[in-house]
Amino acid sequence: MDAQKYLQRIKVSAEPNPDLGYLKKLQSGHMLNIPFENLDVTRKIPIRLDTDSFSEKILERGRGGFCYELNGLFQLLLSELEFQSHLISCTVKKPDGWVREESHAAILVYLHQLPYLVDVGFGDSVRQPLPLTGEERTDVSGTYRIKSTAGEKFDLQLLADGKWKILYRFSDKPVQLGDFHDACLFNQTSPESHFTHGDLATIATKDGRITLSGLTVTKSEESGKNKFELTEEEKREFLLGQFRIKL
Repeated sequence: MDAQKYLQRIKVSAEPNPDLGYLKKLQSGHMLNIPFENLDVTRKIPIRLDTDSFSEKILERGRGGFCYELNGLFQLLLSELEFQSHLISCTVKKPDGWVREESHAAILVYLHQLPYLVDVGFGDSVRQPLPLTGEERTDVSGTYRIKSTAGEKFDLQLLADGKWKILYRFSDKPVQLGDFHDACLFNQTSPESHFTHGDLATIATKDGRITLSGLTVTKSEESGKNKFELTEEEKREFLLGQFRIKL
């Protein structure tokens, strides 16, 4: 992987010290410049768990991806920049239960032996490293914390309508990219997977987020949300203009 090309893509300069301030810049830069998208999944283009393939797609062709691609490649960048980090597996919470167990990939980064959750592959979520100590962090997307649970697990939580909502559960156990083989196949092919039900592309903006779901665009800003519909031709133009994705 070309680390310099990656830094250019996320508009962050190289810095000599792998500290918390630099990690924040890297995570924010990634989320502002590389979209979360499932367009290969819906077009039945196989996604292999291979960082060379991720690099070609994201850095050479200017695409985005879903969690295995985005966090898989970002964790490699962190290693290149001398951050101590590893992948973790997470189980996402639904309103009526849980999705497939340990099917989401995220990252733990250790700074002075203290672990921080970093996730650039979960769509609209926390934009900064989140300590596993329960401290709250707030950014334009909301207020978040991590709470420990029984069985040496941790919950990523979002404050919504005055109550803490679980987004996903994880352990701090290191995993390898290849450990997600079955989950990656499931998320590409199963009718139970959220990603097989229609096109999705979303990217953070400085004061909100732009999301394309099917033919519906949602623009979230400080002033509120604006929704509008596209035709199929307008959708192709929107993907190219907003996400720089050519179908």
